[in-house]
Amino acid sequence: MKKKVVIILLLVLNVVVLQAQEALDTKYDKYPVFPECENQEYANLKSCFNLTLQNLVYQNFKIPDVIAKDNYTGDLVVLFEVDATGTFKVLYVDAVYEELKEEAKRVFGTFPKVIPATQNGKKTYVQFSFPLAIPLVEPGSIQEKKDADLTENKLEKAATEYEEIKTETFQYNKEFISQLTIPFTCQSYNRFDSNMNLVGNNAHTGHKPYLYSEATKYYNFEEKNKELSKNKSGWWGRKFWDEHLVAFQKDKYWFTVDVVADLQLGKDLDSELSYTYNNTRAVNIQGGLGKKLNFWTTIYESQGRFADYVNAYAVSIRPDGGNPGIVPGRGIGKDFNGDAFDYPIAEGYLSYSPDEFFNIQLGHGKNFIGDGYRSLLLSDVASPHPYLKLNTTFWKIKYTNTWTSLRDVRPEATINGAFATKFMANHYLSWNATKRLNLGFFESVLWDRSNDRGFDFNYLNPIIFYRAIEFSTGSRAGNALIGLSGKYKINDKVNVYTQLIIDEFSTSDIFGGNNSWKNKLGYQLGAKYYNAFGVDKLNLQFEYNQVRPYTYSHDELLLNYSHNNQPMAHLWGANFREVIGIAHYQKKRWFGMAKLIYGQRGLDIDDGVSDNINYGSNVLFDNDNRPSDNGIVLLQGNKTNVLIADLQVGYLVNPATNLKVFANLTYRRFEPSIATNTLSESNTTWINFGFRTDLFNWYFDF
Repeated sequence: MKKKVVIILLLVLNVVVLQAQEALDTKYDKYPVFPECENQEYANLKSCFNLTLQNLVYQNFKIPDVIAKDNYTGDLVVLFEVDATGTFKVLYVDAVYEELKEEAKRVFGTFPKVIPATQNGKKTYVQFSFPLAIPLVEPGSIQEKKDADLTENKLEKAATEYEEIKTETFQYNKEFISQLTIPFTCQSYNRFDSNMNLVGNNAHTGHKPYLYSEATKYYNFEEKNKELSKNKSGWWGRKFWDEHLVAFQKDKYWFTVDVVADLQLGKDLDSELSYTYNNTRAVNIQGGLGKKLNFWTTIYESQGRFADYVNAYAVSIRPDGGNPGIVPGRGIGKDFNGDAFDYPIAEGYLSYSPDEFFNIQLGHGKNFIGDGYRSLLLSDVASPHPYLKLNTTFWKIKYTNTWTSLRDVRPEATINGAFATKFMANHYLSWNATKRLNLGFFESVLWDRSNDRGFDFNYLNPIIFYRAIEFSTGSRAGNALIGLSGKYKINDKVNVYTQLIIDEFSTSDIFGGNNSWKNKLGYQLGAKYYNAFGVDKLNLQFEYNQVRPYTYSHDELLLNYSHNNQPMAHLWGANFREVIGIAHYQKKRWFGMAKLIYGQRGLDIDDGVSDNINYGSNVLFDNDNRPSDNGIVLLQGNKTNVLIADLQVGYLVNPATNLKVFANLTYRRFEPSIATNTLSESNTTWINFGFRTDLFNWYFDF
């Protein structure tokens, strides 16, 4: 009876151990590793462990004399464990002879410590069942074993191929060294901005978003995320606090899948609306095929109702065709329940780097040029749009070419119900002139389909000056802009930056002293102070922006610097000046942001008396309808004071997905000099609470 119980227990233990071995690929990140296997690829660790174990047993196991004399032929089974310290422990030996049992225990007791198995990055124990034939059979080499597997087990492997794809997963780590771009949000980029701006590094910070492969040279994303880890052992805990919902990786490909949400509820205290809200549900998929090709996409389904001034602006830029508005920064919104917008959006791109010098992206999204909070060259304030981008990086140079398709959705630009299409090509040359000084050179041109022109392949040339092409194709065939940028790192804590935009490069008009309408200039001055006043992770930013009237506008219908009725540079358009102060602070997963903006805008006077004269603020308006050719001054028209104060505090729920919970308080004071049919003095106090996967900047400071 006792023997039967032992046999039953042995069988049960065998089953448990075998099941544990079958689940090893899914439950554990990595097999135990003998010292001689440390340099093996991940795919070879299992076979290397097994073969090394067989060799150790073969070399050390001595068949007792009493058994050898009997010419015994049979098997024994050793059930053993490699614990969390890497020590071998024999649990049970099934053998006919007691001498064989003792010898097996002796041999396993001589094994050296190994690197233990890991589960979710933590050391853990693993149990094994090891059969041994008597007399001993010499094991083959790793390559012989692999060859034998290929020749003898092809049918067996084919039968399990699907299951292996399904189960052989482990914690991924390729995102942070990939050709994917880091989703551009001011809050998340603030985490590593100081690292990108150290004196002496060769980083190029003027064009965003960055590639992970670029930024990871200066900031260890994987290490920082591990520092923030909650170290949850359960599936739900890990997925909510630390990991992607689905994370799959093989040697040559990987992908992640996440459910994305932006759920906000608030109140405009000065509005008759009961509450504001945003309800976004989305799915995000990203991954890589090999080391050179990566992909990223997010598909959003959203409904929202915002503070009164945001809703009013959305309606003011509504498209032709009956839809009630365009949600700023997102896209065309359909009517939802009579007082809200339904605005589906899809963004995504393919990113390919054939070598260390080039990266090519084809996508639908946004780009940003500059080191400031605002950009006067190219910003991310408009709706997403199709683009083709070529990055060339070598020596102290980064050269970015972007070709973009844009839409004009005004009634006067719509033909047979179809929105008008225009194209934009720009390039930006970033040069690290010294270890402290960076200079940037920007040039852009817009053209439309007039004269059945379509896409003008002249602009595919990444080197030639677009301004020269504009003259060769007809000066009214395109709208060219040029710009300069600069940044100087005073030390590791302080840097200053600037931008200059020139829309009409006419020296006689710029320096003539007549305040010509062609004097279409804008400039930016700014400074950043990292770890301010010795407080770790407290970053301060000060910025001044000024743009003269009619900058970015044109006298041809489509050739203004806009997309979906929104500016492609500063969201105030032109004819303004503003001062911005921003403070960012973070401590572990907690973060806070305080922002104060004071500005003055020269808006149009649309009271029916001025014959709708264009005073130069709205980039969509024809600049031929101006009050005069000379005497054009900054803030002409309806001079309006704007004060915006914004305070946000929050908690980073999941660093892998950038999921945050936050509370936001916005105060806006809007004071036009002249009250008109569309402009009146207003105050807004907007309280907002949210749970958001933060993947893009969303600007409401207009």
